[in-house]
Amino acid sequence: MSKQTVLITSATGRIGKELVARLAQKGQFNVRACYFSESKAEQLKTLGAHEVVKFDLSDPNTWGPALDGVSAIYSASLDPMLEGHLAFCKELGNRKADIKHVVRVSCMGADTNTASYDADTHASRAGAAIPLMLQHYWWGEKALLDEGLNVTVLRNNFFMNHLLKTDSESIDTEGWFSNPLGDMRNSFVATRDIAEAADVALSEGPEKHSNKFYDITGPQPQSMAEIAADLGRAMGKEIEYRAQSMVDFENDFGATRAEFFEYLTNGFYTRCSPDFYNLTGHKPTSYYDYLTTKGASGETGLEELWQGNLWKKGEDAMKDAANATK
Repeated sequence: MSKQTVLITSATGRIGKELVARLAQKGQFNVRACYFSESKAEQLKTLGAHEVVKFDLSDPNTWGPALDGVSAIYSASLDPMLEGHLAFCKELGNRKADIKHVVRVSCMGADTNTASYDADTHASRAGAAIPLMLQHYWWGEKALLDEGLNVTVLRNNFFMNHLLKTDSESIDTEGWFSNPLGDMRNSFVATRDIAEAADVALSEGPEKHSNKFYDITGPQPQSMAEIAADLGRAMGKEIEYRAQSMVDFENDFGATRAEFFEYLTNGFYTRCSPDFYNLTGHKPTSYYDYLTTKGASGETGLEELWQGNLWKKGEDAMKDAANATK
């Protein structure tokens, strides 16, 4: 009997690389990994991908070859690619007789249907609704559900690897970073843990995980001073946290990202969920362990800190996505 083929979108991203490596090591699936840039194809083969394929959410001509013979999908996309993802979901709906399971990466707080708050009042800014980024995450989930697919959603806390990337230069050369999070503790999550949760959901299949929504968090909430202490210990040098006003942060990254960061400053992401433990049987990865130990793809979190990043000071990466429509 031939193995099922699983398609890993965003396979060159932090979660995607970990998932490719984990699934390849297990040997349960034929792993087809997607790349956008041709230069990343060999890297995916090195991680164990059985097949690699060009995939671009903005180019429907790449969808057919990627989906041919696929029965399970790991679905992830950057925020600026929302409209492409929504269109791709319709294509998946056309193929739902073949596609048995989709595991989608999302964010805690994306949907009010499985939470207890009021969408019109659970917000950070007076007179505002839920932050636009969280609304977009829900659109990404709902588009799959509306097509009648068997969907598992991993609603993750803020990623550990995204936390300090925008300050990697000042960390490296001057030993400090800044943001508005201050003393508010958040249970930041390791991307390798999200990959492990996706691995479990895909491996155990839709019979166990269809129509399930899992909040994936870290093992403990941490303040920026505690994050600085862990980073300094990992680097063997003193790292300083410098408080930043939300006004300055918004000037650096735009209103959409600042609105989301206000969620992180008011306690909505403090809690630690048991869902990762219930899926895997062990605790999530701590920030210090993330920094100092290797994931399945062979990199430590500290090594990954210096790699590429969507968010850059002085640029609003969400400017176009803010105008996206369902």
